Amino acid sequence: MFAPVYLDHNATTPADPVVVEAMLPYLAGLCGNASSRHEYGREARRAIDEARSKVAAAVGAHASEVVFTSGGSEANNLLIKGAAACLKPGLLAVSAIEHPCVIRPAEQLRKRGWTLHKLAVDAAGRIDGVSFQALIAERPSIVSVMLANNETGVVQDIESLATQARAAGAWFHSDAVQAVGKMAVDFRRLNAAGVNAISVSAHKIGGPKGAAALILDKRLDIEPLIAGGGHERGLRSGTENVAAIVGFGVACELATARLADLAPRLRVLREQLERGLVALGATLFGRAAERLPNTVYFAFRDIDGETLVGQLDRAGYALASGAACSSANPEPSHVLRAMGVEAELARGAVRVSLGVGNSAADVDGFLAALQATMLRLQQLTAMVV
Repeated sequence: MFAPVYLDHNATTPADPVVVEAMLPYLAGLCGNASSRHEYGREARRAIDEARSKVAAAVGAHASEVVFTSGGSEANNLLIKGAAACLKPGLLAVSAIEHPCVIRPAEQLRKRGWTLHKLAVDAAGRIDGVSFQALIAERPSIVSVMLANNETGVVQDIESLATQARAAGAWFHSDAVQAVGKMAVDFRRLNAAGVNAISVSAHKIGGPKGAAALILDKRLDIEPLIAGGGHERGLRSGTENVAAIVGFGVACELATARLADLAPRLRVLREQLERGLVALGATLFGRAAERLPNTVYFAFRDIDGETLVGQLDRAGYALASGAACSSANPEPSHVLRAMGVEAELARGAVRVSLGVGNSAADVDGFLAALQATMLRLQQLTAMVV
């Protein structure tokens, strides 16, 4: 079977074979419900407790601070809506470059009496300091700023932002889904600076889809989104997905063990790729800021990103268009528009996100395929004109 070179690790990662092996027993013979009192149930509970400790260790948290959810979207919604339910409607601030699973619940709260402020970013994708200070002067109740952006890979100075937010009495949350496994994430240090919660997810680090967690300061009370049997300290009811949670724990263990070697190796590949892209005339986004070591976001003027991604898929390379686009929503990336990128260039945005299995040969092959594809598209355009 034809298998394209996979260059879309920010979307999801292949499940590590070690993770799959660890999950298999809980998909077959070890079938217990972790709430049951018999041996099957006790084994499921033991497996969840062990996984909880592994997830906590990966981000420098205590096991009691880990609340398992079905995905990063649920974790983000749980914090934003759960915190808002415990507070009087006030000012809620999220960055203009957040994932939709932060922006959309924030917009829902606006319909319930909250005032929503979208924080501006500079041309490199960093939170604008002057804008943030102006926000703090208005004393927001909740602030959510992602640690690393899923499109550009740009990393925010969360500690500094959270320190300012805490001085104003705000609850501070950070979507860390893209950061874990690609950079060091220490919740204890972030918490000391004023971060009350972070969201993490399994399928971005070689784990299964369907498992994630909200890492939550135990001193905070939030309302659950899902009420029921009182699972996860009453914050997320529902029978636990034991196999996926076990896989999440193992994926965290593997990500922690390989980070010191993986991040520098990915950075070398990223630099190799960017040199080739610059030579081809690409515009690179977020390059002036600190970024994740695996992410390259670029565009060529007058070449549509969706078209380029489709052509490269046929050439054997799987990557992502940067546009938040579908047949029903043809708008360019809201992240690039927030960075001041003109709409036409933003529509050409393409993201390469490297991972564990990628090599220098993959990068060279991709650049060669990209050059050939661009030449073909340019020739077709010239024929039409």
